[in-house]
Amino acid sequence: MHRASNAGFMRPTTSTEQSTVKPRQMSHLHSQLAQLQANLSDLESLLRVTAVQAEYIKRLGGLQGSLFMAAGRVFERDALDEKNSGKEDMK
Repeated sequence: MHRASNAGFMRPTTSTEQSTVKPRQMSHLHSQLAQLQANLSDLESLLRVTAVQAEYIKRLGGLQGSLFMAAGRVFERDALDEKNSGKEDMK
């Protein structure tokens, strides 16, 4: 004997069950929408802060590059001065 399983089938609902299910579903949907709205508001705030920080990071990168270029010139000049002073000592 083989018994059929009802696991894949929903049992029929009565009209009283349907009348209580729909308001619960709507209430749940409303709470999910409220949470979504709150999350979107948080995201918008974080994006504003990120945009400001990105501008600061861009400026910081420019300053860092300037410092590296200036330091490179100073080291090149010092190396050239040492090289020239070494040649004068040999004369």
